[in-house]
Amino acid sequence: MGKLRKRMLTALAGVVAVTGLLSACGGGSGGSTGSGGSGGDKITMGFAQVGAESGWRTANTKSIQESATSAGITLKFSDAQQKQANQIQAIRSYIQQRVDVIAFSPVVESGWDPVLQEAKAAKIPVILTDRAVDSKDTSLYATFLGSDFIKEGEKAGEWLVKDAGSKPTNVVEISGTTGSAPALDRAEGFRNATKASPNIKIIASQTGDFTRAGGKQVMEAFLKAHKDIDVLYAHNDDEGLGAIEAIKAAGLTPGKDIKIITVDAVHDGMQALADGEINYIVECNPLLGPQLMDLAKQVVDGQSIPKRVETKETTFDQAQAKEALPSRQY
Repeated sequence: MGKLRKRMLTALAGVVAVTGLLSACGGGSGGSTGSGGSGGDKITMGFAQVGAESGWRTANTKSIQESATSAGITLKFSDAQQKQANQIQAIRSYIQQRVDVIAFSPVVESGWDPVLQEAKAAKIPVILTDRAVDSKDTSLYATFLGSDFIKEGEKAGEWLVKDAGSKPTNVVEISGTTGSAPALDRAEGFRNATKASPNIKIIASQTGDFTRAGGKQVMEAFLKAHKDIDVLYAHNDDEGLGAIEAIKAAGLTPGKDIKIITVDAVHDGMQALADGEINYIVECNPLLGPQLMDLAKQVVDGQSIPKRVETKETTFDQAQAKEALPSRQY
């Protein structure tokens, strides 16, 4: 009987060990457990980033990576190099790896339903960050974290309406990536705010793809085609900074001969504003990491979260930029 009892205890210990191993692997079961969940396992997040097209995006990536480390979340990160196909491939890879939660900033608004349906079928929650999708099925994602891009465009337009008064004002627009949420919404918001002012006319609009090189190239073309440009509205700081190079090369003074409005408020843009080369910046906060990690823990834990979480943002003129620059985090 002693030998039989010993064999039974050994077998029981083996069952306990296997059960413990299975429990430890449960974090990859599509969001069923996590550091904030009942299983207590570490959360694994798959994040598909747009790329590294601007200073804003670089700050956004750094915030996400550092916040994941601080929150104890394992981060699988991919850079889509501004290509939707790369993002879709990355998301499918995360689904195959059975991560707990997927987060991404969509390159463009449309074309996401198939891959998001795959994530839903795998019971892996999805969080949209910075940019939204135009899917009619809102059950395909848990929440959106980011800015109100239409409001950003409206703030830019409202400043111009006040600054221009009744003076005839010709505006050129360097828009963001074609089809992306910020490009569509910042254009719409700007037009919403200026449509009641017939003296303000948008005489040309072209994409700079949110890059400094793109902004310079587009502005060079604008300056060749139009001799009566009063204002540049650029959808981000990098495009505006590239345009400044083109304006200077044409023998004009940015901020005076051509007034400049941009969106983002990254360090280089704020410095140009403080120096008087940009006239007004609407902030778009890239430091979404801490909020994203909190939302990830909540959604993996099965908690109810808002369908939309907006970041707090402001605007800057030259004096405000000078005041904010010394303590600016990005």
